[in-house]
Amino acid sequence: MRFDEVIGQEDAKERLLKMVSDGRVPHAIMLCGPQGCGKMALAMAFASTLLAQNGSNANTEAMLQKMEHPDLHFTFPTIKRKGSSSEHQPVSDEYIREWHQLIGQGPYFSMDQWMNTIGAENQQAVITGAESDELSRKLSLKSSQGGYKVSIIWLPERMNLTSANKLLKLLEEPPQQTVFVMVSENPDMLLDTIRSRTQRIDVKRISVEAIEKALVERRGIEPDMAHRVARSANGSWTKAIEALNADNENQAFLDMFIMLMRLAYQKNIKELKRWSEVVATYGREKQKRMLEYFMQMVRENFVFNFHTPELNYMTQNEENFSRNFSRFINETNVVEMFELMQKAHRDIGQNASAKIVFYEMALQTIVLIMRK
Repeated sequence: MRFDEVIGQEDAKERLLKMVSDGRVPHAIMLCGPQGCGKMALAMAFASTLLAQNGSNANTEAMLQKMEHPDLHFTFPTIKRKGSSSEHQPVSDEYIREWHQLIGQGPYFSMDQWMNTIGAENQQAVITGAESDELSRKLSLKSSQGGYKVSIIWLPERMNLTSANKLLKLLEEPPQQTVFVMVSENPDMLLDTIRSRTQRIDVKRISVEAIEKALVERRGIEPDMAHRVARSANGSWTKAIEALNADNENQAFLDMFIMLMRLAYQKNIKELKRWSEVVATYGREKQKRMLEYFMQMVRENFVFNFHTPELNYMTQNEENFSRNFSRFINETNVVEMFELMQKAHRDIGQNASAKIVFYEMALQTIVLIMRK
């Protein structure tokens, strides 16, 4: 993975490369930013640059191209496989084949894609205490190639408390010539003591121009289409790619959002109950993604009322619906509507009954959508 493969993010690239050229590489870096902005791409490019210094030859380059260098260690959220005992704590190595399968398709991917890759269904993926023990064991060994050892931790906010405390000890007394690179979307969920021991780099959303250029050059998309997709992607390369897929998940989420709002407007309690039961059959990760999409649509429809196109980031289908619907999202209900869906998202994350959560949300939507 090379820095020139990262889409946009020139400031972050320059900062990371300067660390290497100045020989002032901190022992722990945290790349923070929204999904799809290229944090993992930057982490992998940074790791490749460091490890290439261990000895540049054809074999090293081949290993780095596949991200299978022996001094590169990945940590990521996992689930228990079926048949595992209740005491078993899964570790990343149990899923390393699936991990390389995913990153082999490119460094831009989402939690949803990872969960599909490992067949997570309704389980929630976490980083266990056993994973921190295994990482400590690996990093205690000498570098196989001489020089740096790099630990990339994807979504450290998914560590359980045991794992977080064990990682904190590693950060307090890092093994020699070891660099930790954390890739986080919700750094506020981490222990303050962990955050304080890392050098934070905030990675911004990718510029519309950079996404548009990449769509044209890497995907062969016509410039007009590339421009619309780039704007609706809202700074996320993964969303841009999803938008190119006619069967992408967001279209299904749009259909469910439209159905919810129409049934709420009609005060159709019976059908809203049926809607809730259908949504309750989704896996929890999918339910959370759907609610995140709903919150985005509430925001977009509110902004649509300002008649300022440059402030909106919607696909053509979303825009077509919003022309008539946006007037129902206004100053009287937008905050409460957003908070209602935010609460549902939190409740689902805490394993509340999905049927109850979504039915309650649907009933409250009736009250909010009728406000003028």
